Amino acid sequence: MPNPTAAMLVIGDEILSGRTRDANMHHLAGQLTEAGIDLKEVRVVSDDADAIVAAVKALSENYDTVITSGGIGPTHDDITADCIARAFGDTIDVRDDARALLQAHYDRQGTELNEARLRMARIPSTATLIDNPVSVAPGFKVQNVHVMAGVPSVFQAMVASVLPTLTGGQPLLSETLRVERGEGDIAGPFGVLAERYPGLSFGSYPFQKDGKFGANLVVRGQDTALLASAMDELKALFPE
Repeated sequence: MPNPTAAMLVIGDEILSGRTRDANMHHLAGQLTEAGIDLKEVRVVSDDADAIVAAVKALSENYDTVITSGGIGPTHDDITADCIARAFGDTIDVRDDARALLQAHYDRQGTELNEARLRMARIPSTATLIDNPVSVAPGFKVQNVHVMAGVPSVFQAMVASVLPTLTGGQPLLSETLRVERGEGDIAGPFGVLAERYPGLSFGSYPFQKDGKFGANLVVRGQDTALLASAMDELKALFPE
């Protein structure tokens, strides 16, 4: 039985402009792989409402789970919550449960829950909240779309909250062989081996070090015995 599928939607002009390096995709990919959920697609869109709505609809229809990052903060360009509501025909306003979380948090800090901060309590009416143990302002889930903050520490905490609620599959196993030969010398026998093991995934990732060319040959799969057999043959093809 195939593993459940997932997609990620990264939202924000700062990612596309190069001002911010996205770390959330790397973290999410690793967590989903361990859980046996196949991350099939990652999209990055600007802070454009139409683009966000279109991407949410498309990804939600095509994958079991969608996780978004970015655009749920207190500023005017944080429009993700409104776009999610629009994508699913939902209403959105300040929710009492989200307001209570924020009020208690800012009361403890002795800080005013002003209009800007209250924007983070604007949640679609049908959504369930996602816990945020780092900065309290919640993420939320509508249907199969999980909406999370873009700040890496908060995103990671929200992923940890959500993962136990997702249906996983069989974790993807991976083995690597470092070969100090050019890909032109590797490609032929490596391709033949890959054809003999259609149940596994084979990848070649070249590098250059000290003027020498080489590649990390990676074999991935869910069958431990099959993976071990393929690696034995690979090592025989390219002995150290």
